[in-house]
Amino acid sequence: MVSDRTPVGKSRVTVIGAGIGGLTAAALLARRGYKVLVLDQAIVPGGCASTFKRKGFTFDVGATQVAGLEPGGIHHRIFSELNIELPAATPCDPACAVFLPGESTPISVWREPQKWQQERQKQFPGSEPFWQLLSTLFQASWKFQGRDPVLPPRNFWDFWQLTKAVRPDTLITLPFTFMTVGDALRLCGLGDNLRLKTFLDLQLKLYSQVDTEETALLYAATALGVSQEPQGLYHLQGSMQVLSDRLVEAIERDGGQVLLRHTVESIITVNGKATGTTIRNQKTGEVWTESADDIVANVTAQNLVKLLETNSNISPEIAELSEKTISKSSEHRLPNQMKGYKYRVDKLPPASGAFVIYLGVKASAIPPKCPPHLQFLYDYEGEIGENNSLFVSVSHPGDGRAPTGMATVIASSFTDTRMWWNCADYEALKQKYTTGAIARLSEYFNLTPEAIVHQESATPRSFARYTARDRGVVGGIGQRIPTFGPFGFANRTPIQNLWLVGDSTHPGEGTAGVSYSALTVVRQMNAEF
Repeated sequence: MVSDRTPVGKSRVTVIGAGIGGLTAAALLARRGYKVLVLDQAIVPGGCASTFKRKGFTFDVGATQVAGLEPGGIHHRIFSELNIELPAATPCDPACAVFLPGESTPISVWREPQKWQQERQKQFPGSEPFWQLLSTLFQASWKFQGRDPVLPPRNFWDFWQLTKAVRPDTLITLPFTFMTVGDALRLCGLGDNLRLKTFLDLQLKLYSQVDTEETALLYAATALGVSQEPQGLYHLQGSMQVLSDRLVEAIERDGGQVLLRHTVESIITVNGKATGTTIRNQKTGEVWTESADDIVANVTAQNLVKLLETNSNISPEIAELSEKTISKSSEHRLPNQMKGYKYRVDKLPPASGAFVIYLGVKASAIPPKCPPHLQFLYDYEGEIGENNSLFVSVSHPGDGRAPTGMATVIASSFTDTRMWWNCADYEALKQKYTTGAIARLSEYFNLTPEAIVHQESATPRSFARYTARDRGVVGGIGQRIPTFGPFGFANRTPIQNLWLVGDSTHPGEGTAGVSYSALTVVRQMNAEF
């Protein structure tokens, strides 16, 4: 069937993907009077920030921390506009406790700036010039970001928003635009400080997907500075799911619709303009086309290209019903405007995946005064990831994630996605990683067989299945010089009326980052309306 559910006079928007970026864009658009339809192939909203339940335990799928809840923060701004209440949360203090190889005392990233300064001076003597440089760049970059620049700009309106955000205090960042964190360490005479570099590699891998030698310095200054007051990282009460659930409530309150278990199989374009989508109902198998005035894709850049490549991969019956809209050709054809875009996507370095183990344990397995977030590196010689490093989130009593007397432990490790798709014995590889992760975790937690009530693991194949992200990649595009901020992928795509939100765009990964990208798209669409 061909559907047209929208009254004349209302601008119709289809949002592909119910991750936080897509839900935020949808909620803001619905609030501003657009007729919004959100589609997602999953059974729950939230994408990589969703949850699942097992035996009374609630597990956060991927994201476990939230930034931007403080007054003026991006979530605070968006929830205020939507007139919905922010979820209850507690600040993460420390934001993370980092254990380097062979060390039993962690490096604690405290929220209070003076306390963090004392910690880093104790842990890394002589490094303060580097941290002061980061602080100076963070203050300038944060003020710049707070003025809502559009990065990268793609038309005059975008460029004007960028120009308005620039102030004299922004200019201090310009000499550092093409520097990496590794460059800054060498500038400060710290290039040979292995311990400091390793700590930074671990932290940056979480935020930028790449290490000190590749991470853009200006991006790192913000990523490493946002965990201190008056900003901070937060642990949500209940689970990460509350964030997406409240956004769904706002969408539906303002007349929008969210359809789960509905897969978007292609984006339809005519003469370089997005005009609709082909949708499959997973329950019934029904396929139809949905026309739209604008399409917001909360997908990876790789997924966006694939959705456009299948523009003409439509059954003859659907083509006959929509002969004015859909090409009847059976060949896969990418719109000409996207060929340069595809070339750039294809040239991107391989993105990371994640191996994650979810444990429901007895409370006795958790050491006293255990921080909510920990990071372990086990060997200086090994890679960050592949079970040589683990990022661990631990529930606390009363936070809604575990029954009384129990706790959840979620540990993740970066991994090469290609290995999981090309391996000869997938189940054996998964079991090897699971056994290795439990052994590593047992060095800190009391993970006896009796203490583990539930365990399961996820690999890039799992993330591909449940989030539909290409090859199960996580965390977006690495924030290298050629792909961060002014040089990254824009929200405006080469296809008219087709917009990209999420962690492939500025300012990168995390719920705060993807929410900012959603706000940018809404502002751009309003400017064109």
